Amino acid sequence: MCNLYNITTNQEAIRAFANAARDIIGNMEPSLDVYPDRMAPIVRNAPDGVRELASVRWGMPSSSQALYEAATKRADKLRAKGKDVDFDRLLKHEPDGGTTNVRNTASRHWTRWLGVENRCVVPLTRFAEPNPAAKVEGGRTPNAWFAGDTSEPLLFFAGIWVKDWTSVRKVKEGLITADYYAFLTCPPNAVVGPVHPKAMPVILTTQDEVEAWLTLPWPEAKSLQRSLPDDRLVLLDAAAE
Repeated sequence: MCNLYNITTNQEAIRAFANAARDIIGNMEPSLDVYPDRMAPIVRNAPDGVRELASVRWGMPSSSQALYEAATKRADKLRAKGKDVDFDRLLKHEPDGGTTNVRNTASRHWTRWLGVENRCVVPLTRFAEPNPAAKVEGGRTPNAWFAGDTSEPLLFFAGIWVKDWTSVRKVKEGLITADYYAFLTCPPNAVVGPVHPKAMPVILTTQDEVEAWLTLPWPEAKSLQRSLPDDRLVLLDAAAE
């Protein structure tokens, strides 16, 4: 799954492409590598109905079931050491690293955030997937980078976001309340599949697609959760050879 992408563009281009009427991010870096749990620009349908460019933290809340299971394992370890456990408090403070990619949109955990009010698009110019085939024995797994073409045009992930979610993202932070986002995935196309056979991000390449994702009811918008046609994506490593 995609856990790294790059944005090399400017705010004006993002606002124009996504028809964002408001910009609240301040000055954006001209080139930004985005990792999980970092702040990054998105274009969202704000609560007051205005479409805005905002800076939001990457990683939607994990499911309550996943957090319950993690807290249960931690409680069992503490009890094994003879310690008393206040499970309700433990569960409330269970660290949630967040979910960066959303595949199963039929899950009850995600259906509450599929309405227009929780839709967003996430600008990118290229994204990475680990490439096990290029790994050197004993070394780290290098990334393969993908883009719309070798000029790395502005694209958008189809995403969802949530406002004012309270959780523990990092133990040292404790309970915090913040906005979060993630983007949808789908089966890989023939360009991504050889590197990452499980999934690829849902990518929007035109203004019409961005508009549809941000405005259509879910039954119609769901059709955009599809693999990008092969001719709209390149493997930059291969293109450079």
